[in-house]
Amino acid sequence: MTGTIVQINVSPGGIPKRPVAKAEVTPEGIRGDCWAHPQIHGGPKQALLLITSEGIQELIAQGYPLYAGALGENLTVAGLDRREMRIGQRYRAGEVLIELTKIRSPCATLDVFGPAIKQAVYDAQVNAGDVSSPRWGLSGFYARVLRAGVVRPRDIIQLVDQVV
Repeated sequence: MTGTIVQINVSPGGIPKRPVAKAEVTPEGIRGDCWAHPQIHGGPKQALLLITSEGIQELIAQGYPLYAGALGENLTVAGLDRREMRIGQRYRAGEVLIELTKIRSPCATLDVFGPAIKQAVYDAQVNAGDVSSPRWGLSGFYARVLRAGVVRPRDIIQLVDQVV
């Protein structure tokens, strides 16, 4: 599976995250990015949040006023099939190597787009780890950083292997 980084997003805390021209990625996340609730977000297993631009487009088609960065993702990516993304997959993104660690469970912060958005992106099947859910991956994937480096928009993001 190969795609591209459409946009890299950061914020001083909360959503939306805004685009930057490039980012230095460390094991703690993108340098300069912060979380409104660090007791919930961030940390080594949640250093980055990835969301597919195709998933954002699906939600826009359902009437949600979204755009890249609106859901708080650090990396908006295109060309990766969210339905095929799995916890434990490792991706090379620019100079960086990351591993998907968990699916993002949406919180009340997203209610700014309407309280129904949480149900639009996440259901009981997703919560149970059932990849057959039509909502699988719409909420995004958290990732740990295995190799730090720089990422830029238009960099390739490619699946390199799967941790068993």
